[in-house]
Amino acid sequence: MDVTDRKISRIARSVQRFTNRMMRREGIGPSEFDFVVVVRHHPGITQAEVCQKLDLDKGAAARLSARLEEKGYLRREPDPADGRRQLLFATERSEELKSSKAHLEEVFYEWLLEPLSPGEQAELARLLDILDERCRAERREHFPTVTGRLESGEEPRMEEGQ
Repeated sequence: MDVTDRKISRIARSVQRFTNRMMRREGIGPSEFDFVVVVRHHPGITQAEVCQKLDLDKGAAARLSARLEEKGYLRREPDPADGRRQLLFATERSEELKSSKAHLEEVFYEWLLEPLSPGEQAELARLLDILDERCRAERREHFPTVTGRLESGEEPRMEEGQ
C-alpha cells in the first residue's frame, strides 16, 4: 500500500509544469533545456553523442542544436581531430538559464511550504533527507532492491524505522 498516494510524484510534476511554463515565456522549452544541460555537463560533446544521451533522432537533435545556437545558448567549434564533426559548447547564457530554472523551482517550493510552520518545514526536510538518501543509494546500485521486488511479485512493505 502506497501511503503517499503518489503525492510526491504529483508535486514534482506540478513544479515541472510551472517551471516549463515560465521558461517557455522566456523562449526555451523543456527539450531545449535538457539539450543544454547535457552540453553543459559534457563540453565538446558531439551532436551524435547528445542524441545517444537523450535518446533523440538525428533530425530532432540538429533542429534543437540550431535553435539553441541561434538563441545564444550553444556554440559550435570544428573538431580538430575530425574536420567533419562539430563540437558543442555551452555559452555563458546557458549558465543564466540554469540559475533561472533553479530560481523558479525555489519560488514554487517557498509558495508550497507557506502553510507549514517553521517546525513542520524542518520536520518535512528531515524526512525528505531520509528518503532522498535511500533513493540515491538504491539508484547508485542500479535499483537492485526495487527491481527484485518487481521480479518476485513481492508486495511493498513498511520496514522498521520507516
